[in-house]
Amino acid sequence: MNMQLNRRTLLAGAGALTVSVVLPGQQARAAVFGAEKRPPLKPENLASYVSIRADGGAVCYWGKMDMGQGTDLGCAQMVAEELDLPIERVDILAGDTGTSVNQGGASGSTGIQMGGVALASAAAEARHQLVQMGSKHLGIPADQLRTENGTVISKTDPSKKVTYGDLIGGRFFDTQLEWNKQIGNGLFVKGAGQRKPVADYKVIGASPARRDVAPKVTGSVAFSVDYKIPGMVHARVIRPPVAGATPIAVDEASVKNIPGVRIVREQMFLAVVAPREYDAIKAARQLKVTWSESKPNFPGNAKVYDHIRSAPVVEKGADKDVGDVDAAFRNAARIVEATYEWPFQSHASMGPACATIELKDGEATLWTGSQKPHYTAEGVANMMGLPLDKVRGIWVPGPGCYGRNDAGDAAADAALVAKITGKSVRLQYMRADATGWDAKGPASVHRARAAIDKDGAIIGFEFHSRGFSRLDVNSNESQKHDNLAGQMTGVPLKPQHVFNTPEESYGFPAKRKSWETVAPLLDRASPLRSSHLRDPLGPQLHFASESFIDEAAFATNQDPVALRLKTLKEPRDVAVVKAAAEKAGWQPRTAARKQVTGDIARGQGIAYSQRNGTRVAVVAEVEVNLKTGKVWGRKFTVAHDCGVIINPKQLTLTIEGNVCQGLSRALHEEVKFNDTAVTSVDWETYPILDMTEAPETVDVVLINMPDIAPSGAGESSMRPLAAAVANAIYDATGVRLRQAPFTPERLKAGLV
Repeated sequence: MNMQLNRRTLLAGAGALTVSVVLPGQQARAAVFGAEKRPPLKPENLASYVSIRADGGAVCYWGKMDMGQGTDLGCAQMVAEELDLPIERVDILAGDTGTSVNQGGASGSTGIQMGGVALASAAAEARHQLVQMGSKHLGIPADQLRTENGTVISKTDPSKKVTYGDLIGGRFFDTQLEWNKQIGNGLFVKGAGQRKPVADYKVIGASPARRDVAPKVTGSVAFSVDYKIPGMVHARVIRPPVAGATPIAVDEASVKNIPGVRIVREQMFLAVVAPREYDAIKAARQLKVTWSESKPNFPGNAKVYDHIRSAPVVEKGADKDVGDVDAAFRNAARIVEATYEWPFQSHASMGPACATIELKDGEATLWTGSQKPHYTAEGVANMMGLPLDKVRGIWVPGPGCYGRNDAGDAAADAALVAKITGKSVRLQYMRADATGWDAKGPASVHRARAAIDKDGAIIGFEFHSRGFSRLDVNSNESQKHDNLAGQMTGVPLKPQHVFNTPEESYGFPAKRKSWETVAPLLDRASPLRSSHLRDPLGPQLHFASESFIDEAAFATNQDPVALRLKTLKEPRDVAVVKAAAEKAGWQPRTAARKQVTGDIARGQGIAYSQRNGTRVAVVAEVEVNLKTGKVWGRKFTVAHDCGVIINPKQLTLTIEGNVCQGLSRALHEEVKFNDTAVTSVDWETYPILDMTEAPETVDVVLINMPDIAPSGAGESSMRPLAAAVANAIYDATGVRLRQAPFTPERLKAGLV
């Protein structure tokens, strides 16, 4: 596919014709605009979020993107609701710095929570403005008008009406909004127009069909690998065989037989370019490089937890204590405690990242699969030394991105190559570059303790985490020091040391939650640098805390569900635990049941968590082969409360995806490394859940809270998944696995 695009396609003709470049699979509709130019892209301008086409439909400019969950469809529903338009008349232009303001990218499950809410608020203001225009046009007071199907209509005389297209079609709103920027999460916008009351919803709560599925199935959608620029070169990076090594000498003669090859080198950074892609691949394989000695002294994945325990503390933090924790443990009749371990994990996206940069007339256009194209474009500008307004970033579908995978690094690498060569560049990683060198989810160790009095009541709870920071490199890719290319060219480092505590509402009389971080294993250009991986820190924190709640329940002769229901203090938390347990047919128990038939043991486990306002409880039902040690997550029941539900079907599918990816991380995923390098570089060395291991059933109980704003669903149901599986394994076998992933080897070792 030869997608020859120019960065001026959309904006240069704004005075005459605007072409809606929409999300993959959506039909692009052209709207003839007058001589009026679109107001500047500023958060306070209504035109930055919504405009009305000549046919009366709406075009919305979304500064986020969708990672395959249909979030764009949910945003379109919210806009359609507020504008009183059919959903098919609303188009969403997503993740393009040339058409939208920066709403923080796809981050923290905020696509609907903040991006959708911002668009809905803008649409409500647009409806208000349309009614005011209609009032002047019809000569009827605004309070005597209503809107329906893209038309402003008299409440008393339906024959008196005017369409949105007749009022402003093809022109732009000049209204200004109030706005507040939430760093990294998006924009809150507010105008005079009020959003609809819940009772009037017609589109929100429905499940219209996705627009992007059919084009993906038929192969008609262009992905990040499909964009090509006339005259561009193909690039491949060359990573050191030992982490931290630098190229001392490069034998250019070793690739002289490959036509058009050029070696690109700056300090630690090394790449090759060629007019033909396969020639670049051959050159990268064939180039002879002498590397410096490097001793990163990685402890290896088998010893990483000992390293975390013994390494000096860099930063620490804590929640405010509840009650007198020290006294609770000092006066306890007995203390129960346990330690849990979570490995480095890779994004392991379905394909390596690809970035294409076009250079033309001193400006650059980037096509990227990054989930934060505004920040990625800023990173390209910084890497190339260009003003930000001379770089346009355009999100296009890539191989998947949940957090900080390799897409941002590919863009920064492409920018450096383009700067050095002066050429338009298409840079694609190989599999080992992607899995081996992406920013990893951090490894960590967690210790939990419970103080129990003489009557068997839990009077104190303490939870402490220690691990690598979740922001050794930032997730937004905008600064040189957060990208491999920048670090390899010697920019000063600015790591952030951040961890977290579990989100829950357990009301123990005394409670303490705290964390500590340790320094990265290699401070610069490390294949083990850590950053955001889907639900940053959530799975590891709640694997430990929710496993321990089960252990505490059994230690005090209580059923795990009963203990949670007795101890949780927030009604919404109680509701999801009850709903999941009832739907799954939970059978109370105070010890592992060990239900065995032949070589198969069956068990059921529960876990719960909060995530930024969303509440989730998961009941896992597993089958364990006692001979092989293999675990099958046969059935999952998920109760989910994320406030008002925009699209029930898409929410259900999102939860199912969370279950499968969370199960993969619980059973398989662990980055292996030795004392010099990461050795998990492909599907064999970093296996993930395959189709034969997928759950037989995922039952989803959606708890709609129409009067509560949406709080996000892209990550929430992954958070308690590993703990539910671990608790189910214990119920099946009596083996308490406190180290993830739950591999056959670890399970069989526990059975001995």
